[in-house]
Amino acid sequence: MLIVMHHQASASEIEAVEAAVKALGLRAEPIPGSERTAIGVLGNQGYVDDSSIRELAGVRDVIHVSKPYKMVSRDFHPAPTVVDAGGVLIGGENAPVMIAGPCSIESEEQMLTAAQQVKAAGGKILRGGAFKPRTGPHSFQGLGVEGLKYLRLAGDESGLPVITEVMRIEQLDDVCRYADILQIGARNMQNFDLLKEVGKLDVPVLLKRGMSATIEEFLAAAEYIVAEGNGQVVLCERGIRTFERATRNTLDLSVVPLIRELSHLPIIVDPSHATGKRTLVPVMTKAALVAGAHGIMVEVHPDPDKALCDGAQSLTGEGFATLMQEVDRLLACLGSCDTQ
Repeated sequence: MLIVMHHQASASEIEAVEAAVKALGLRAEPIPGSERTAIGVLGNQGYVDDSSIRELAGVRDVIHVSKPYKMVSRDFHPAPTVVDAGGVLIGGENAPVMIAGPCSIESEEQMLTAAQQVKAAGGKILRGGAFKPRTGPHSFQGLGVEGLKYLRLAGDESGLPVITEVMRIEQLDDVCRYADILQIGARNMQNFDLLKEVGKLDVPVLLKRGMSATIEEFLAAAEYIVAEGNGQVVLCERGIRTFERATRNTLDLSVVPLIRELSHLPIIVDPSHATGKRTLVPVMTKAALVAGAHGIMVEVHPDPDKALCDGAQSLTGEGFATLMQEVDRLLACLGSCDTQ
């Protein structure tokens, strides 16, 4: 339920409404706005009788929200959220952010080289996986804490904030020690215990869409994090599983404008995991930006042919530099179109 106050409602009237909500055994979440305050009502398991609230002084309207996600919905939070990811702003009217780096951290030299390539081309955030959830148990699973140290070193030397995936609650302390941004991968999108623990932290979170998740399930997963108090969530579309096998997954670009319509959280796109093909990454990157993505995550490796993980979808440093030049031209074109 959402209680919309009159724009001239006083502080005491707002406090009275909050008290009435709490008297019903529910939680009141004030949502200040530029023109008026709204109060989100959380904790109800069904319909709430609003008769004790609707007639209170200062109340303009009471809206019953039936979505399973409330705090991430624009109904509760009309203004776009901007996430500060290690000094890089994602969301709102900020320029799209390019996140790049290898799928897996393989060595100190590899990470330092990749970081230099990402930085030189204009990337803003360095990615790298230390803990890797792989389909088969015999595939490379990552270097663990040793890999986190290489990632942090590469980030510090290049001046880039770093993002890496956390797979289990027990890994949180180590990952938070070395990373600026936590990534929840597609396979853990509905690991609700992990989502709750991440929600208790004051750390930006990138939440990837599960490979078979509906948009409602995607936003409901984000709700788990935000409901625990961490509103610094960036959503990521990385392709969904369909009958098609020509690409690794099916990139659902319709999710970008739809998420922007339904939620205040920023949404980025990972065309590397979505397509699985290096040749498709540049064009799908640009398509995602045209669709309105707040950022892009791509895989960049100094020598993709020797990569221990996902080399076929990784760009070379030269390829990433070329892509960044194309992205700059595209964004300049889109910007000029917006001003006409």
